Amino acid sequence: MTKPNIAIIVGSTRETRFADKPAAWLLENAQKREDMRFELVDLRDYDLPLFNEAASNLWMPSSDPRAVKWQQKLAEFDGYIFLTAEYNHSVTGSLKNALDQAYKEWNRKPAAAMGYGGVGAARAIEHLRGIAVELQMVPLRNAVHLGGGDFFKVSPLGANGPMSEVEGNLKPALDAMLDELHWWAEATMAQRAKTA
Repeated sequence: MTKPNIAIIVGSTRETRFADKPAAWLLENAQKREDMRFELVDLRDYDLPLFNEAASNLWMPSSDPRAVKWQQKLAEFDGYIFLTAEYNHSVTGSLKNALDQAYKEWNRKPAAAMGYGGVGAARAIEHLRGIAVELQMVPLRNAVHLGGGDFFKVSPLGANGPMSEVEGNLKPALDAMLDELHWWAEATMAQRAKTA
């Protein structure tokens, strides 16, 4: 079996986003593993319109070429890590829209998450898990939460230090999440291969 190919999806598109710092840390640490391949997928690169199709692509092909380009990119992967901030107790609007722009491509693949903010985006990640279930994904129990004092150590809202200052606190959660992600990616890949 080939190594699972995992997308790290950057879920914020704001000009002043903080996402770039944890995204770089997440990619660097994930790439230390030899059992999966990782690619950073930035929503800024996809210029997705607000969802305006007649129906989900489960029921009919999408008409907007930007949505089709997004779906084609998602189809390359065997699982996903969503990097999200928390906006008003949920995921970012750009991430929710990106999730809505596809359906078939998400099915039967694991969904992991890293969140950041005052409470480590815990509520956003809970919402993300519910969305993942509806998209027939496998939402993972383990997640990485960059919150509280650690968030303010590395955020421009606080000391704006390097991610290395909080790595010791995040690494155990990251390792647990990646271990779980690998298990589910291999399991779902094997099952998809049987039904292909």
